[in-house]
Amino acid sequence: MSDISIPGGRIRSFVERIENLDTELQELNESKKEVFSEAKAEGFDVKILKEIIKLRKQDQDERDERDTLLDMYMRAMETAGPEQAAKAA
Repeated sequence: MSDISIPGGRIRSFVERIENLDTELQELNESKKEVFSEAKAEGFDVKILKEIIKLRKQDQDERDERDTLLDMYMRAMETAGPEQAAKAA
């Protein structure tokens, strides 16, 4: 072999830290599922809650742009007559 020294202890440290983080992530995801289940049991729509969370993560400018495009597309669909819709399909 070669004389290259691999710092096994350091590698083990990284691997163990990553494994610990994976375990924490699994526990957090399980807690998140429990919160969604609790909300659903109280009559809340989980899909809507997830959408709210998604929107809150977005920048306000991103949300405004998305809302503008959504509105524009919806109005375009409403003003398109049946002939235009058939041509598009």
